[in-house]
Amino acid sequence: MGCAPSIHVSQSGVIYCRDSDESNSPRQTSGVSQGPAAPLHGLFVQTDAADAVPAGRAPGPPGAVRVRRARAELGSGSSAGSAAPAGTTCRGRRRHCCASAEAETQTSYTSVQVSSAEVRIGPMRLTQDPIQVLLIFAKEDSQSDGFWWACDRAGYRCNIARTPESALECFLDKHHEIIVIDHRHTWNFNAEAVCRSIRATNPSEHTVILAVVSPASDDHEEASVLPLLHAGFNRRFMENSSIIACYNELIQIEHGEVLSQFKLRACNSVFTALDHCHEAIEITSDDHVIQYVNPAFERMMGYHKGELLGKELAELPKSDKNRADLLDTINTCIKKGKMHKIHRDSGDNSQTELHSVRHRNRRKESIDVKSVSSRGSDAPSLQNRRYPSMARIHSMTIEAPITKVINIINAAQENSPVTVAEALDRVLEILRTTELYSPQLGTKDEDPHTSDLVGGLMTDGLRRLSGNEYVFTKNVHQSHSHLAMPVTINDVPPCIAQLLDNEESWDFNIFELEAVTHKRPLVYLGLKVFSRFGVCAFLNCSEATLRAWLQVIEANYHSSNAYHNSTHAADVLHATAFFLGKERVKGSLDHLDEVAALIAATVHDVDHPGRTNSFLCNAGSELAVLYNDTAVLESHHTALAFQLTVKDAKCNIFKNIDRNHYRTLRQAIIDMVLATEMTKHFEHVNKFVNSINKPMAAEIESSDCECGPAGKSFLENQILIKRMMIKCADVANPCRPLDLCIEWAGRISEEYFSQTDEEKRQGLPVVMPVFDRTSCSIPKSQISFIDYFITDMFDAWDAFAHLPALMQHLADNYKHWKTLDDLKCKSLRLPSDS
Repeated sequence: MGCAPSIHVSQSGVIYCRDSDESNSPRQTSGVSQGPAAPLHGLFVQTDAADAVPAGRAPGPPGAVRVRRARAELGSGSSAGSAAPAGTTCRGRRRHCCASAEAETQTSYTSVQVSSAEVRIGPMRLTQDPIQVLLIFAKEDSQSDGFWWACDRAGYRCNIARTPESALECFLDKHHEIIVIDHRHTWNFNAEAVCRSIRATNPSEHTVILAVVSPASDDHEEASVLPLLHAGFNRRFMENSSIIACYNELIQIEHGEVLSQFKLRACNSVFTALDHCHEAIEITSDDHVIQYVNPAFERMMGYHKGELLGKELAELPKSDKNRADLLDTINTCIKKGKMHKIHRDSGDNSQTELHSVRHRNRRKESIDVKSVSSRGSDAPSLQNRRYPSMARIHSMTIEAPITKVINIINAAQENSPVTVAEALDRVLEILRTTELYSPQLGTKDEDPHTSDLVGGLMTDGLRRLSGNEYVFTKNVHQSHSHLAMPVTINDVPPCIAQLLDNEESWDFNIFELEAVTHKRPLVYLGLKVFSRFGVCAFLNCSEATLRAWLQVIEANYHSSNAYHNSTHAADVLHATAFFLGKERVKGSLDHLDEVAALIAATVHDVDHPGRTNSFLCNAGSELAVLYNDTAVLESHHTALAFQLTVKDAKCNIFKNIDRNHYRTLRQAIIDMVLATEMTKHFEHVNKFVNSINKPMAAEIESSDCECGPAGKSFLENQILIKRMMIKCADVANPCRPLDLCIEWAGRISEEYFSQTDEEKRQGLPVVMPVFDRTSCSIPKSQISFIDYFITDMFDAWDAFAHLPALMQHLADNYKHWKTLDDLKCKSLRLPSDS
């Protein structure tokens, strides 16, 4: 009521004025203060004094006559605590109010009450606050007054700054839409430098800067606007102090550049929303050049934004980023509405093609487009044409299991928190990779044994052909008629028969059988095992045919190999037969599965050259070329086994079974042999754990029975069980009794040493450099092999088949290798034990 108005100076130097009459709106301007005694850097102060219209000031526009203002110019020599200088027009009570300066939030109003305006951009409804204007004039004159009153008349909030420093600080605080800079006189400040300093800030992106220039004299040509534009100005205003001229200029700017910039600022929020959208979105020009893609589109296509923008999607170079499952992913997005394409035509209209995608056929150089819904012209166009081939694809109702999983995750993302949605994005990225079950190895510099084992066993080489082709020296038609072979199992020599009496035991010594059979243990063990499982009866073949078949298969194993010979095949056959005798395995498989498993174990490494797949690929062998560097040896083993079997009726064990049984049996044998390829090791183990172990554990817990679920529960998983069984049988050496384990370790090491020697001789890449016979630590290699491949697999197999004796052998053998390694011993045994 009777209180004097106050002026408050913030710590940043911004000056605020508040009237004594609370019904009047407070006024605001800007200044700089460094404390109670600091100088104020020349900012104009706007107040609402009742009697303080400056002398010589033209009266305001009609609507503002009732508003009387006093403007105090606080010079650089004045302070917040001193009396106003001579140039100040504040009077009476207004003079002492500067002494009570304190920080306060800025607010600014004009005498004309202006409500926020509504602006529409397409479907968006935006609210635009009153325009803020910053006047930068070193001194008060008629031109600055003209803009001042024009702002008052237009309802704009206005600030006046006298120095470049205060102008920049005020702008950073307020983010004015319009800035007017006095460009008439260079001795006060450099207007272009002021403009550049403002343009260097981020908020200036949406600000219109106006330069007030002196009119050209009659004898001078009008100056070019280019220097102003280069400095950052948007417009030029010829000096004219008329309020209506200033008003018209500001109104034109508001309805032109300011409104456009306001819409652009709103677009930023739209793009932010698109960037966080989980659906793939693409914006293209009328000629299908990509102008924008969101991160979801980048993830789906496998390209970064920089590789996509400015290009047609169909013209992207073919690379490893073009994943094989890309089309399936896109089709899934189409079905579920997960992909949007926004097409901007030349008329600046937008067509949104929901659920659309373009797929380029690289050989036909054509583009197939499916558009489920669109807005725009009904005339036939490239976007709206449906080619028969793509139409058939989109009409398919068959969904792969992984597609269903992706759809479920996509649906879960829609109502999930941001953190969960981002985690699910990562899950989708992993699911779309081709190597789902292959672990990502870290740096193994400290353990080259593990790195070399993984590189040698789980890859197909460097895919690099050389001039040296590796050729087998073995003749597959080799005859062994000089060997005395039994006609039936009853004709087996007593010494061999005595050994075979113990073949059902896990501790059966295969090396003793190898010795007494002169490195031909497979025929004798095969006759005994196949007889025990009734193979001849199932195949409806004679024992003589079986014997002939076993002879042919064993003859095509290389006895010269240190490890991959018929003794290894006999060992795997023995392990397979042992596993088939376990109660849960027996209850899960039928007779055909048992016969297939025994045959697969017998032939799984036939004609093995004693070299890894990586070696054959690097050497450009005939087999690597034949099988396209993929599962080379495993494919060869199965193919050759069937070739040898069917080429001669005397050894064709399949000749008397019906076609359907033969097809089923053949497929099972092929599947099991291919499962021994180490590149798929983790895939098979993880599938077994998730499909067999976990459901079994859950069923045991829910049934409150220690005996476990019935075998019939696992019939649908017979394939996984057979794969796991032959895999464990193939690499069961670390689970054998210690003496047998040590012997197998020495043999496999010797075979790897021999491969390394040959790689060096032929100038081939050394697949496993650590297996150099002069420096290799066999204990380290065994520890790495057990840690990386054996432990988890046998834990899973033991959980299913219950194999406590094997797990105890594994623990004992691991302890043996660990002891040797701790003692820095690189051999199979300690010197004292040897």
